[in-house]
Order: sequence, then structure tokens, then C-alpha cells
Amino acid sequence: MSEDQIRSSVKDQDLVMRRRKQIIEGAMRLFKEKGFHRTTTREIAKESGFSIGTLYEYIRTKEDVLFLVCEFVHDQVRDQLTETMSVENPTKESLRQAIRQYFYFMDTIQPEILMLYQETKSLKKEKRQFVLEQEQNVVRMMEELLIISLGEELDHREIRFLANNIVVGGHMWCFRRWLIQKEFTIDEYVDLQMQQVDFWL
Repeated sequence: MSEDQIRSSVKDQDLVMRRRKQIIEGAMRLFKEKGFHRTTTREIAKESGFSIGTLYEYIRTKEDVLFLVCEFVHDQVRDQLTETMSVENPTKESLRQAIRQYFYFMDTIQPEILMLYQETKSLKKEKRQFVLEQEQNVVRMMEELLIISLGEELDHREIRFLANNIVVGGHMWCFRRWLIQKEFTIDEYVDLQMQQVDFWL
């Protein structure tokens, strides 16, 4: 998907993917430490193991790097949901386990989720819209997981509400950690979130 949004002067797509993975990993370390705006493209190049000239063979602007990082984070979340959706003969209990896994997974990528909330606004309109669409895709996957497990027990609007509530509940552990994590452990937080989910199940 990123190939449609970001041009590269390198034609070897396997090489582009490998180099962009290095760029994403280097940029994420810097963005977590310094934030997007205080990080320079020269620093990203150095952290990725490139010269600045080589970096610009794979991206055009620092915003391109942020876009790649945002896409990478969403890919991680989608991969995790895809894995939980592969359960054969899903039941309400397997659905509960899948949702619990989602909340715990959010705990492992806290800095990345926080960065999405803080930095997506720095993207230009077209790229920002694309990133927001990826967020909607995550919600749709959660909806699908609920439909597979619950069938016709909830109507479409209720499914959509619950899917959004679960996704944002996972995010809240990350972007409100300055407050919530002073009072609750991750286990306590997940248990409380699951109490709300169980209201619908």
C-alpha cells in the first residue's frame, strides 16, 4: 500500500522493502526518544545505517518516514487480529480470549500507539486520510471478529459501537498511561475492560 503513496528511485522492490524496514526501525527509535518534529532526516539516516543521500533514494521527505511508521504500526495490529480471527469454530469464550489478547498486545506497543495519536496530525491531508482509513480497517476487523463469534445476537450498530469501544479501550491504556497506569496494573485494566465487554456478550 505504501508504494502507491511514496515514490522510490530504486526499482528493486525487495531491496526497497528491506531498506524501508531499516528506516522504520531507526525512525521509531528516534521518534520515541525525541518526537517527530525534533528528529532530523540526517539523524534518521544515521540511525538506519545510511548516508543522507541513500535515505533519499527510498523516501522523499521526513513526512514519508512518518507515514511508513504509521503504516507499520497498523500492520502490526492487523496481523495480531488476523491471528486471533483464525480460530476454528469460534465461541464467546474464544472471542473473550481474542479481545483480552488485543488489550495485552496494546500494552506491548504503547509507544507506537502514543506516537500515532501525537504525530498523525503532522501528515498532509492525503496521507493523513490514508492513515485514518487504516484505523477504520482495524475497527472493521474487530467488527468481523465479533460477527463471527456472535452471529445475529447484536445488530449492526451495536457491533460497530462495541468494536470501536474495544479498539479505543486498547488505545486508552497507551495514551492515558500517565494517569491510568498510576492506579491500575495491566491485568486490572484488562479485567475492567472485559467487564464492559461482557455486558454486551
